Amino acid sequence: MAEFKCINANEAITLMADGAVVTDIRDSQSFAAGHITGALHLNNDNIEQVLHGLEFDTPVIVCCYHGISSQNAASFLVERGFENVTSLNGGFEEWRATHADKVEI
Repeated sequence: MAEFKCINANEAITLMADGAVVTDIRDSQSFAAGHITGALHLNNDNIEQVLHGLEFDTPVIVCCYHGISSQNAASFLVERGFENVTSLNGGFEEWRATHADKVEI
């Protein structure tokens, strides 16, 4: 059975360069105020639409506020059949602190 991994921001950058998709599960207002460049906003209202557009072997990075809730979402994606899922340690807050140049507003 596949499992998700926890990665740091530098590892995420490497995965993104190799084609990983970033999904951000924070609320709409937080996402609109700033998110990882290129991230897809994933919530209960659009989850089927977003996931329908991804292949099961697409690398997916899940981001939340601090890296806690993203672990539950990553587990959910693995249960749905996604094979290469990671959770971003420290979440968006850590990302913003270390890679502010890669934040889209």
